[in-house]
Amino acid sequence: MKRKIYNQLVEWKKQNGKTALLIEGARRVGKSYIVKEFAKENYKSYILIDFAFVTDEVKNLFYDYASNLDMLFMYLQEFYNVTLYERDTLFIFDEVQFCPRARSLIKHLVADGRYDYIETGSLISIHKNVKDILIPSEERKITLYPMDFEEFLWAKGYSEAHIKDMLKHMKTGIPFSETEMSVYKKLFLEYCVLGGMPAVVNLYIETNTFSGTLELQKQIQLDYEEDIRKYAEGLDQTKIVSVYRNVPVQLAKENKKFFFGQIKKGARSSEFEVAIQWLLDCGLIYKVNRVNEPHMPLKAYQSMNAYKLFMMDVGLLSALSELPAEAILEGNDIFVEFKGALTEQYVLQQMISDTPYTPYYYGTDKGTFEQDFLIQKERNIVPIEVKAEGNLRSQSLKAYCEKFHPNMAVRLSALKYKEQDWMINLPLYAVCNL
Repeated sequence: MKRKIYNQLVEWKKQNGKTALLIEGARRVGKSYIVKEFAKENYKSYILIDFAFVTDEVKNLFYDYASNLDMLFMYLQEFYNVTLYERDTLFIFDEVQFCPRARSLIKHLVADGRYDYIETGSLISIHKNVKDILIPSEERKITLYPMDFEEFLWAKGYSEAHIKDMLKHMKTGIPFSETEMSVYKKLFLEYCVLGGMPAVVNLYIETNTFSGTLELQKQIQLDYEEDIRKYAEGLDQTKIVSVYRNVPVQLAKENKKFFFGQIKKGARSSEFEVAIQWLLDCGLIYKVNRVNEPHMPLKAYQSMNAYKLFMMDVGLLSALSELPAEAILEGNDIFVEFKGALTEQYVLQQMISDTPYTPYYYGTDKGTFEQDFLIQKERNIVPIEVKAEGNLRSQSLKAYCEKFHPNMAVRLSALKYKEQDWMINLPLYAVCNL
């Protein structure tokens, strides 16, 4: 399946081996697949070394021949039965966290200059396995996230030209027809059910049905919880799992600030700081801090003790919430019962993967009103309100604008593009236009 990160890989290749590339991301987001496809289409040969399953015989080569790269290349070539071509062979160090020595050799491999190197690593363990190694400065890092809405449309067979035309409507303000709006709304709801985990999307595309997708999503969740038990050594694993499972419950509240008393009566944030940081480091959740004053720079006004937590994928949120696909696709039930949690999760997810902005939200301890998101766009602080419904009343956004008088305000909703005196309405599927 087509991914946006592919273009970044093409641009990296043009550097002719000046750096190695480390692609980070949570498990199951498609790192290995996209790198393998890139290798097939852009190199004369490639060697993929999966350090999660490779024998000690191969791992030991990186220790035994660290100072003799000619011998290292010769043995790897023989073991994998692949011919190496200078400046036209790619080495893929898949799940490199399982062989720290190979990662530490990147400096020398890049300096040698004969071949290119891409490493992939799951965030859930790559931060752990760096003891006693020097992280090479020649290593450039990029992150792969779950598929965004545009990538989902590509998987559904929509062309780039079609999607560009859709985005052109957003940029120019040209309204969509009712038929177009109906189609895009249906696609948006499908995405809320499936999310962006490639295996889930691929199963749906192959079968043209939601049957089996929920079971696959639940299996991915179980895999993540198993990873917690496997990799969170020396930590309170029960607390980590409790926080992870509690995210949907907290998002369903009217006030979505994460409240630890819902996990354990009388609990304080300090009890769960390590658990939350572990989940953040692994890429399994996102954290949005509150700002009490919407001034520049927003980072200087963030509260470290007040925040909202989100899942990394809207489809996994749906699955963990045990929401039936029919309820989401029908629209009304989900937006009433789940109070827009899925929609807010969707918007946050797209902002993280598709925009350069760090999202915050506005609120105070008194809680008179709360603004869903704030972003710092050039010299402006832009409030963003998220609405799942088509019948809208933007009371919080209006109250914010009356109090702080921003130059720009945005509402993301199921309605068409529309400019009003004090705000712009963008359709939910046009988050990337922020």
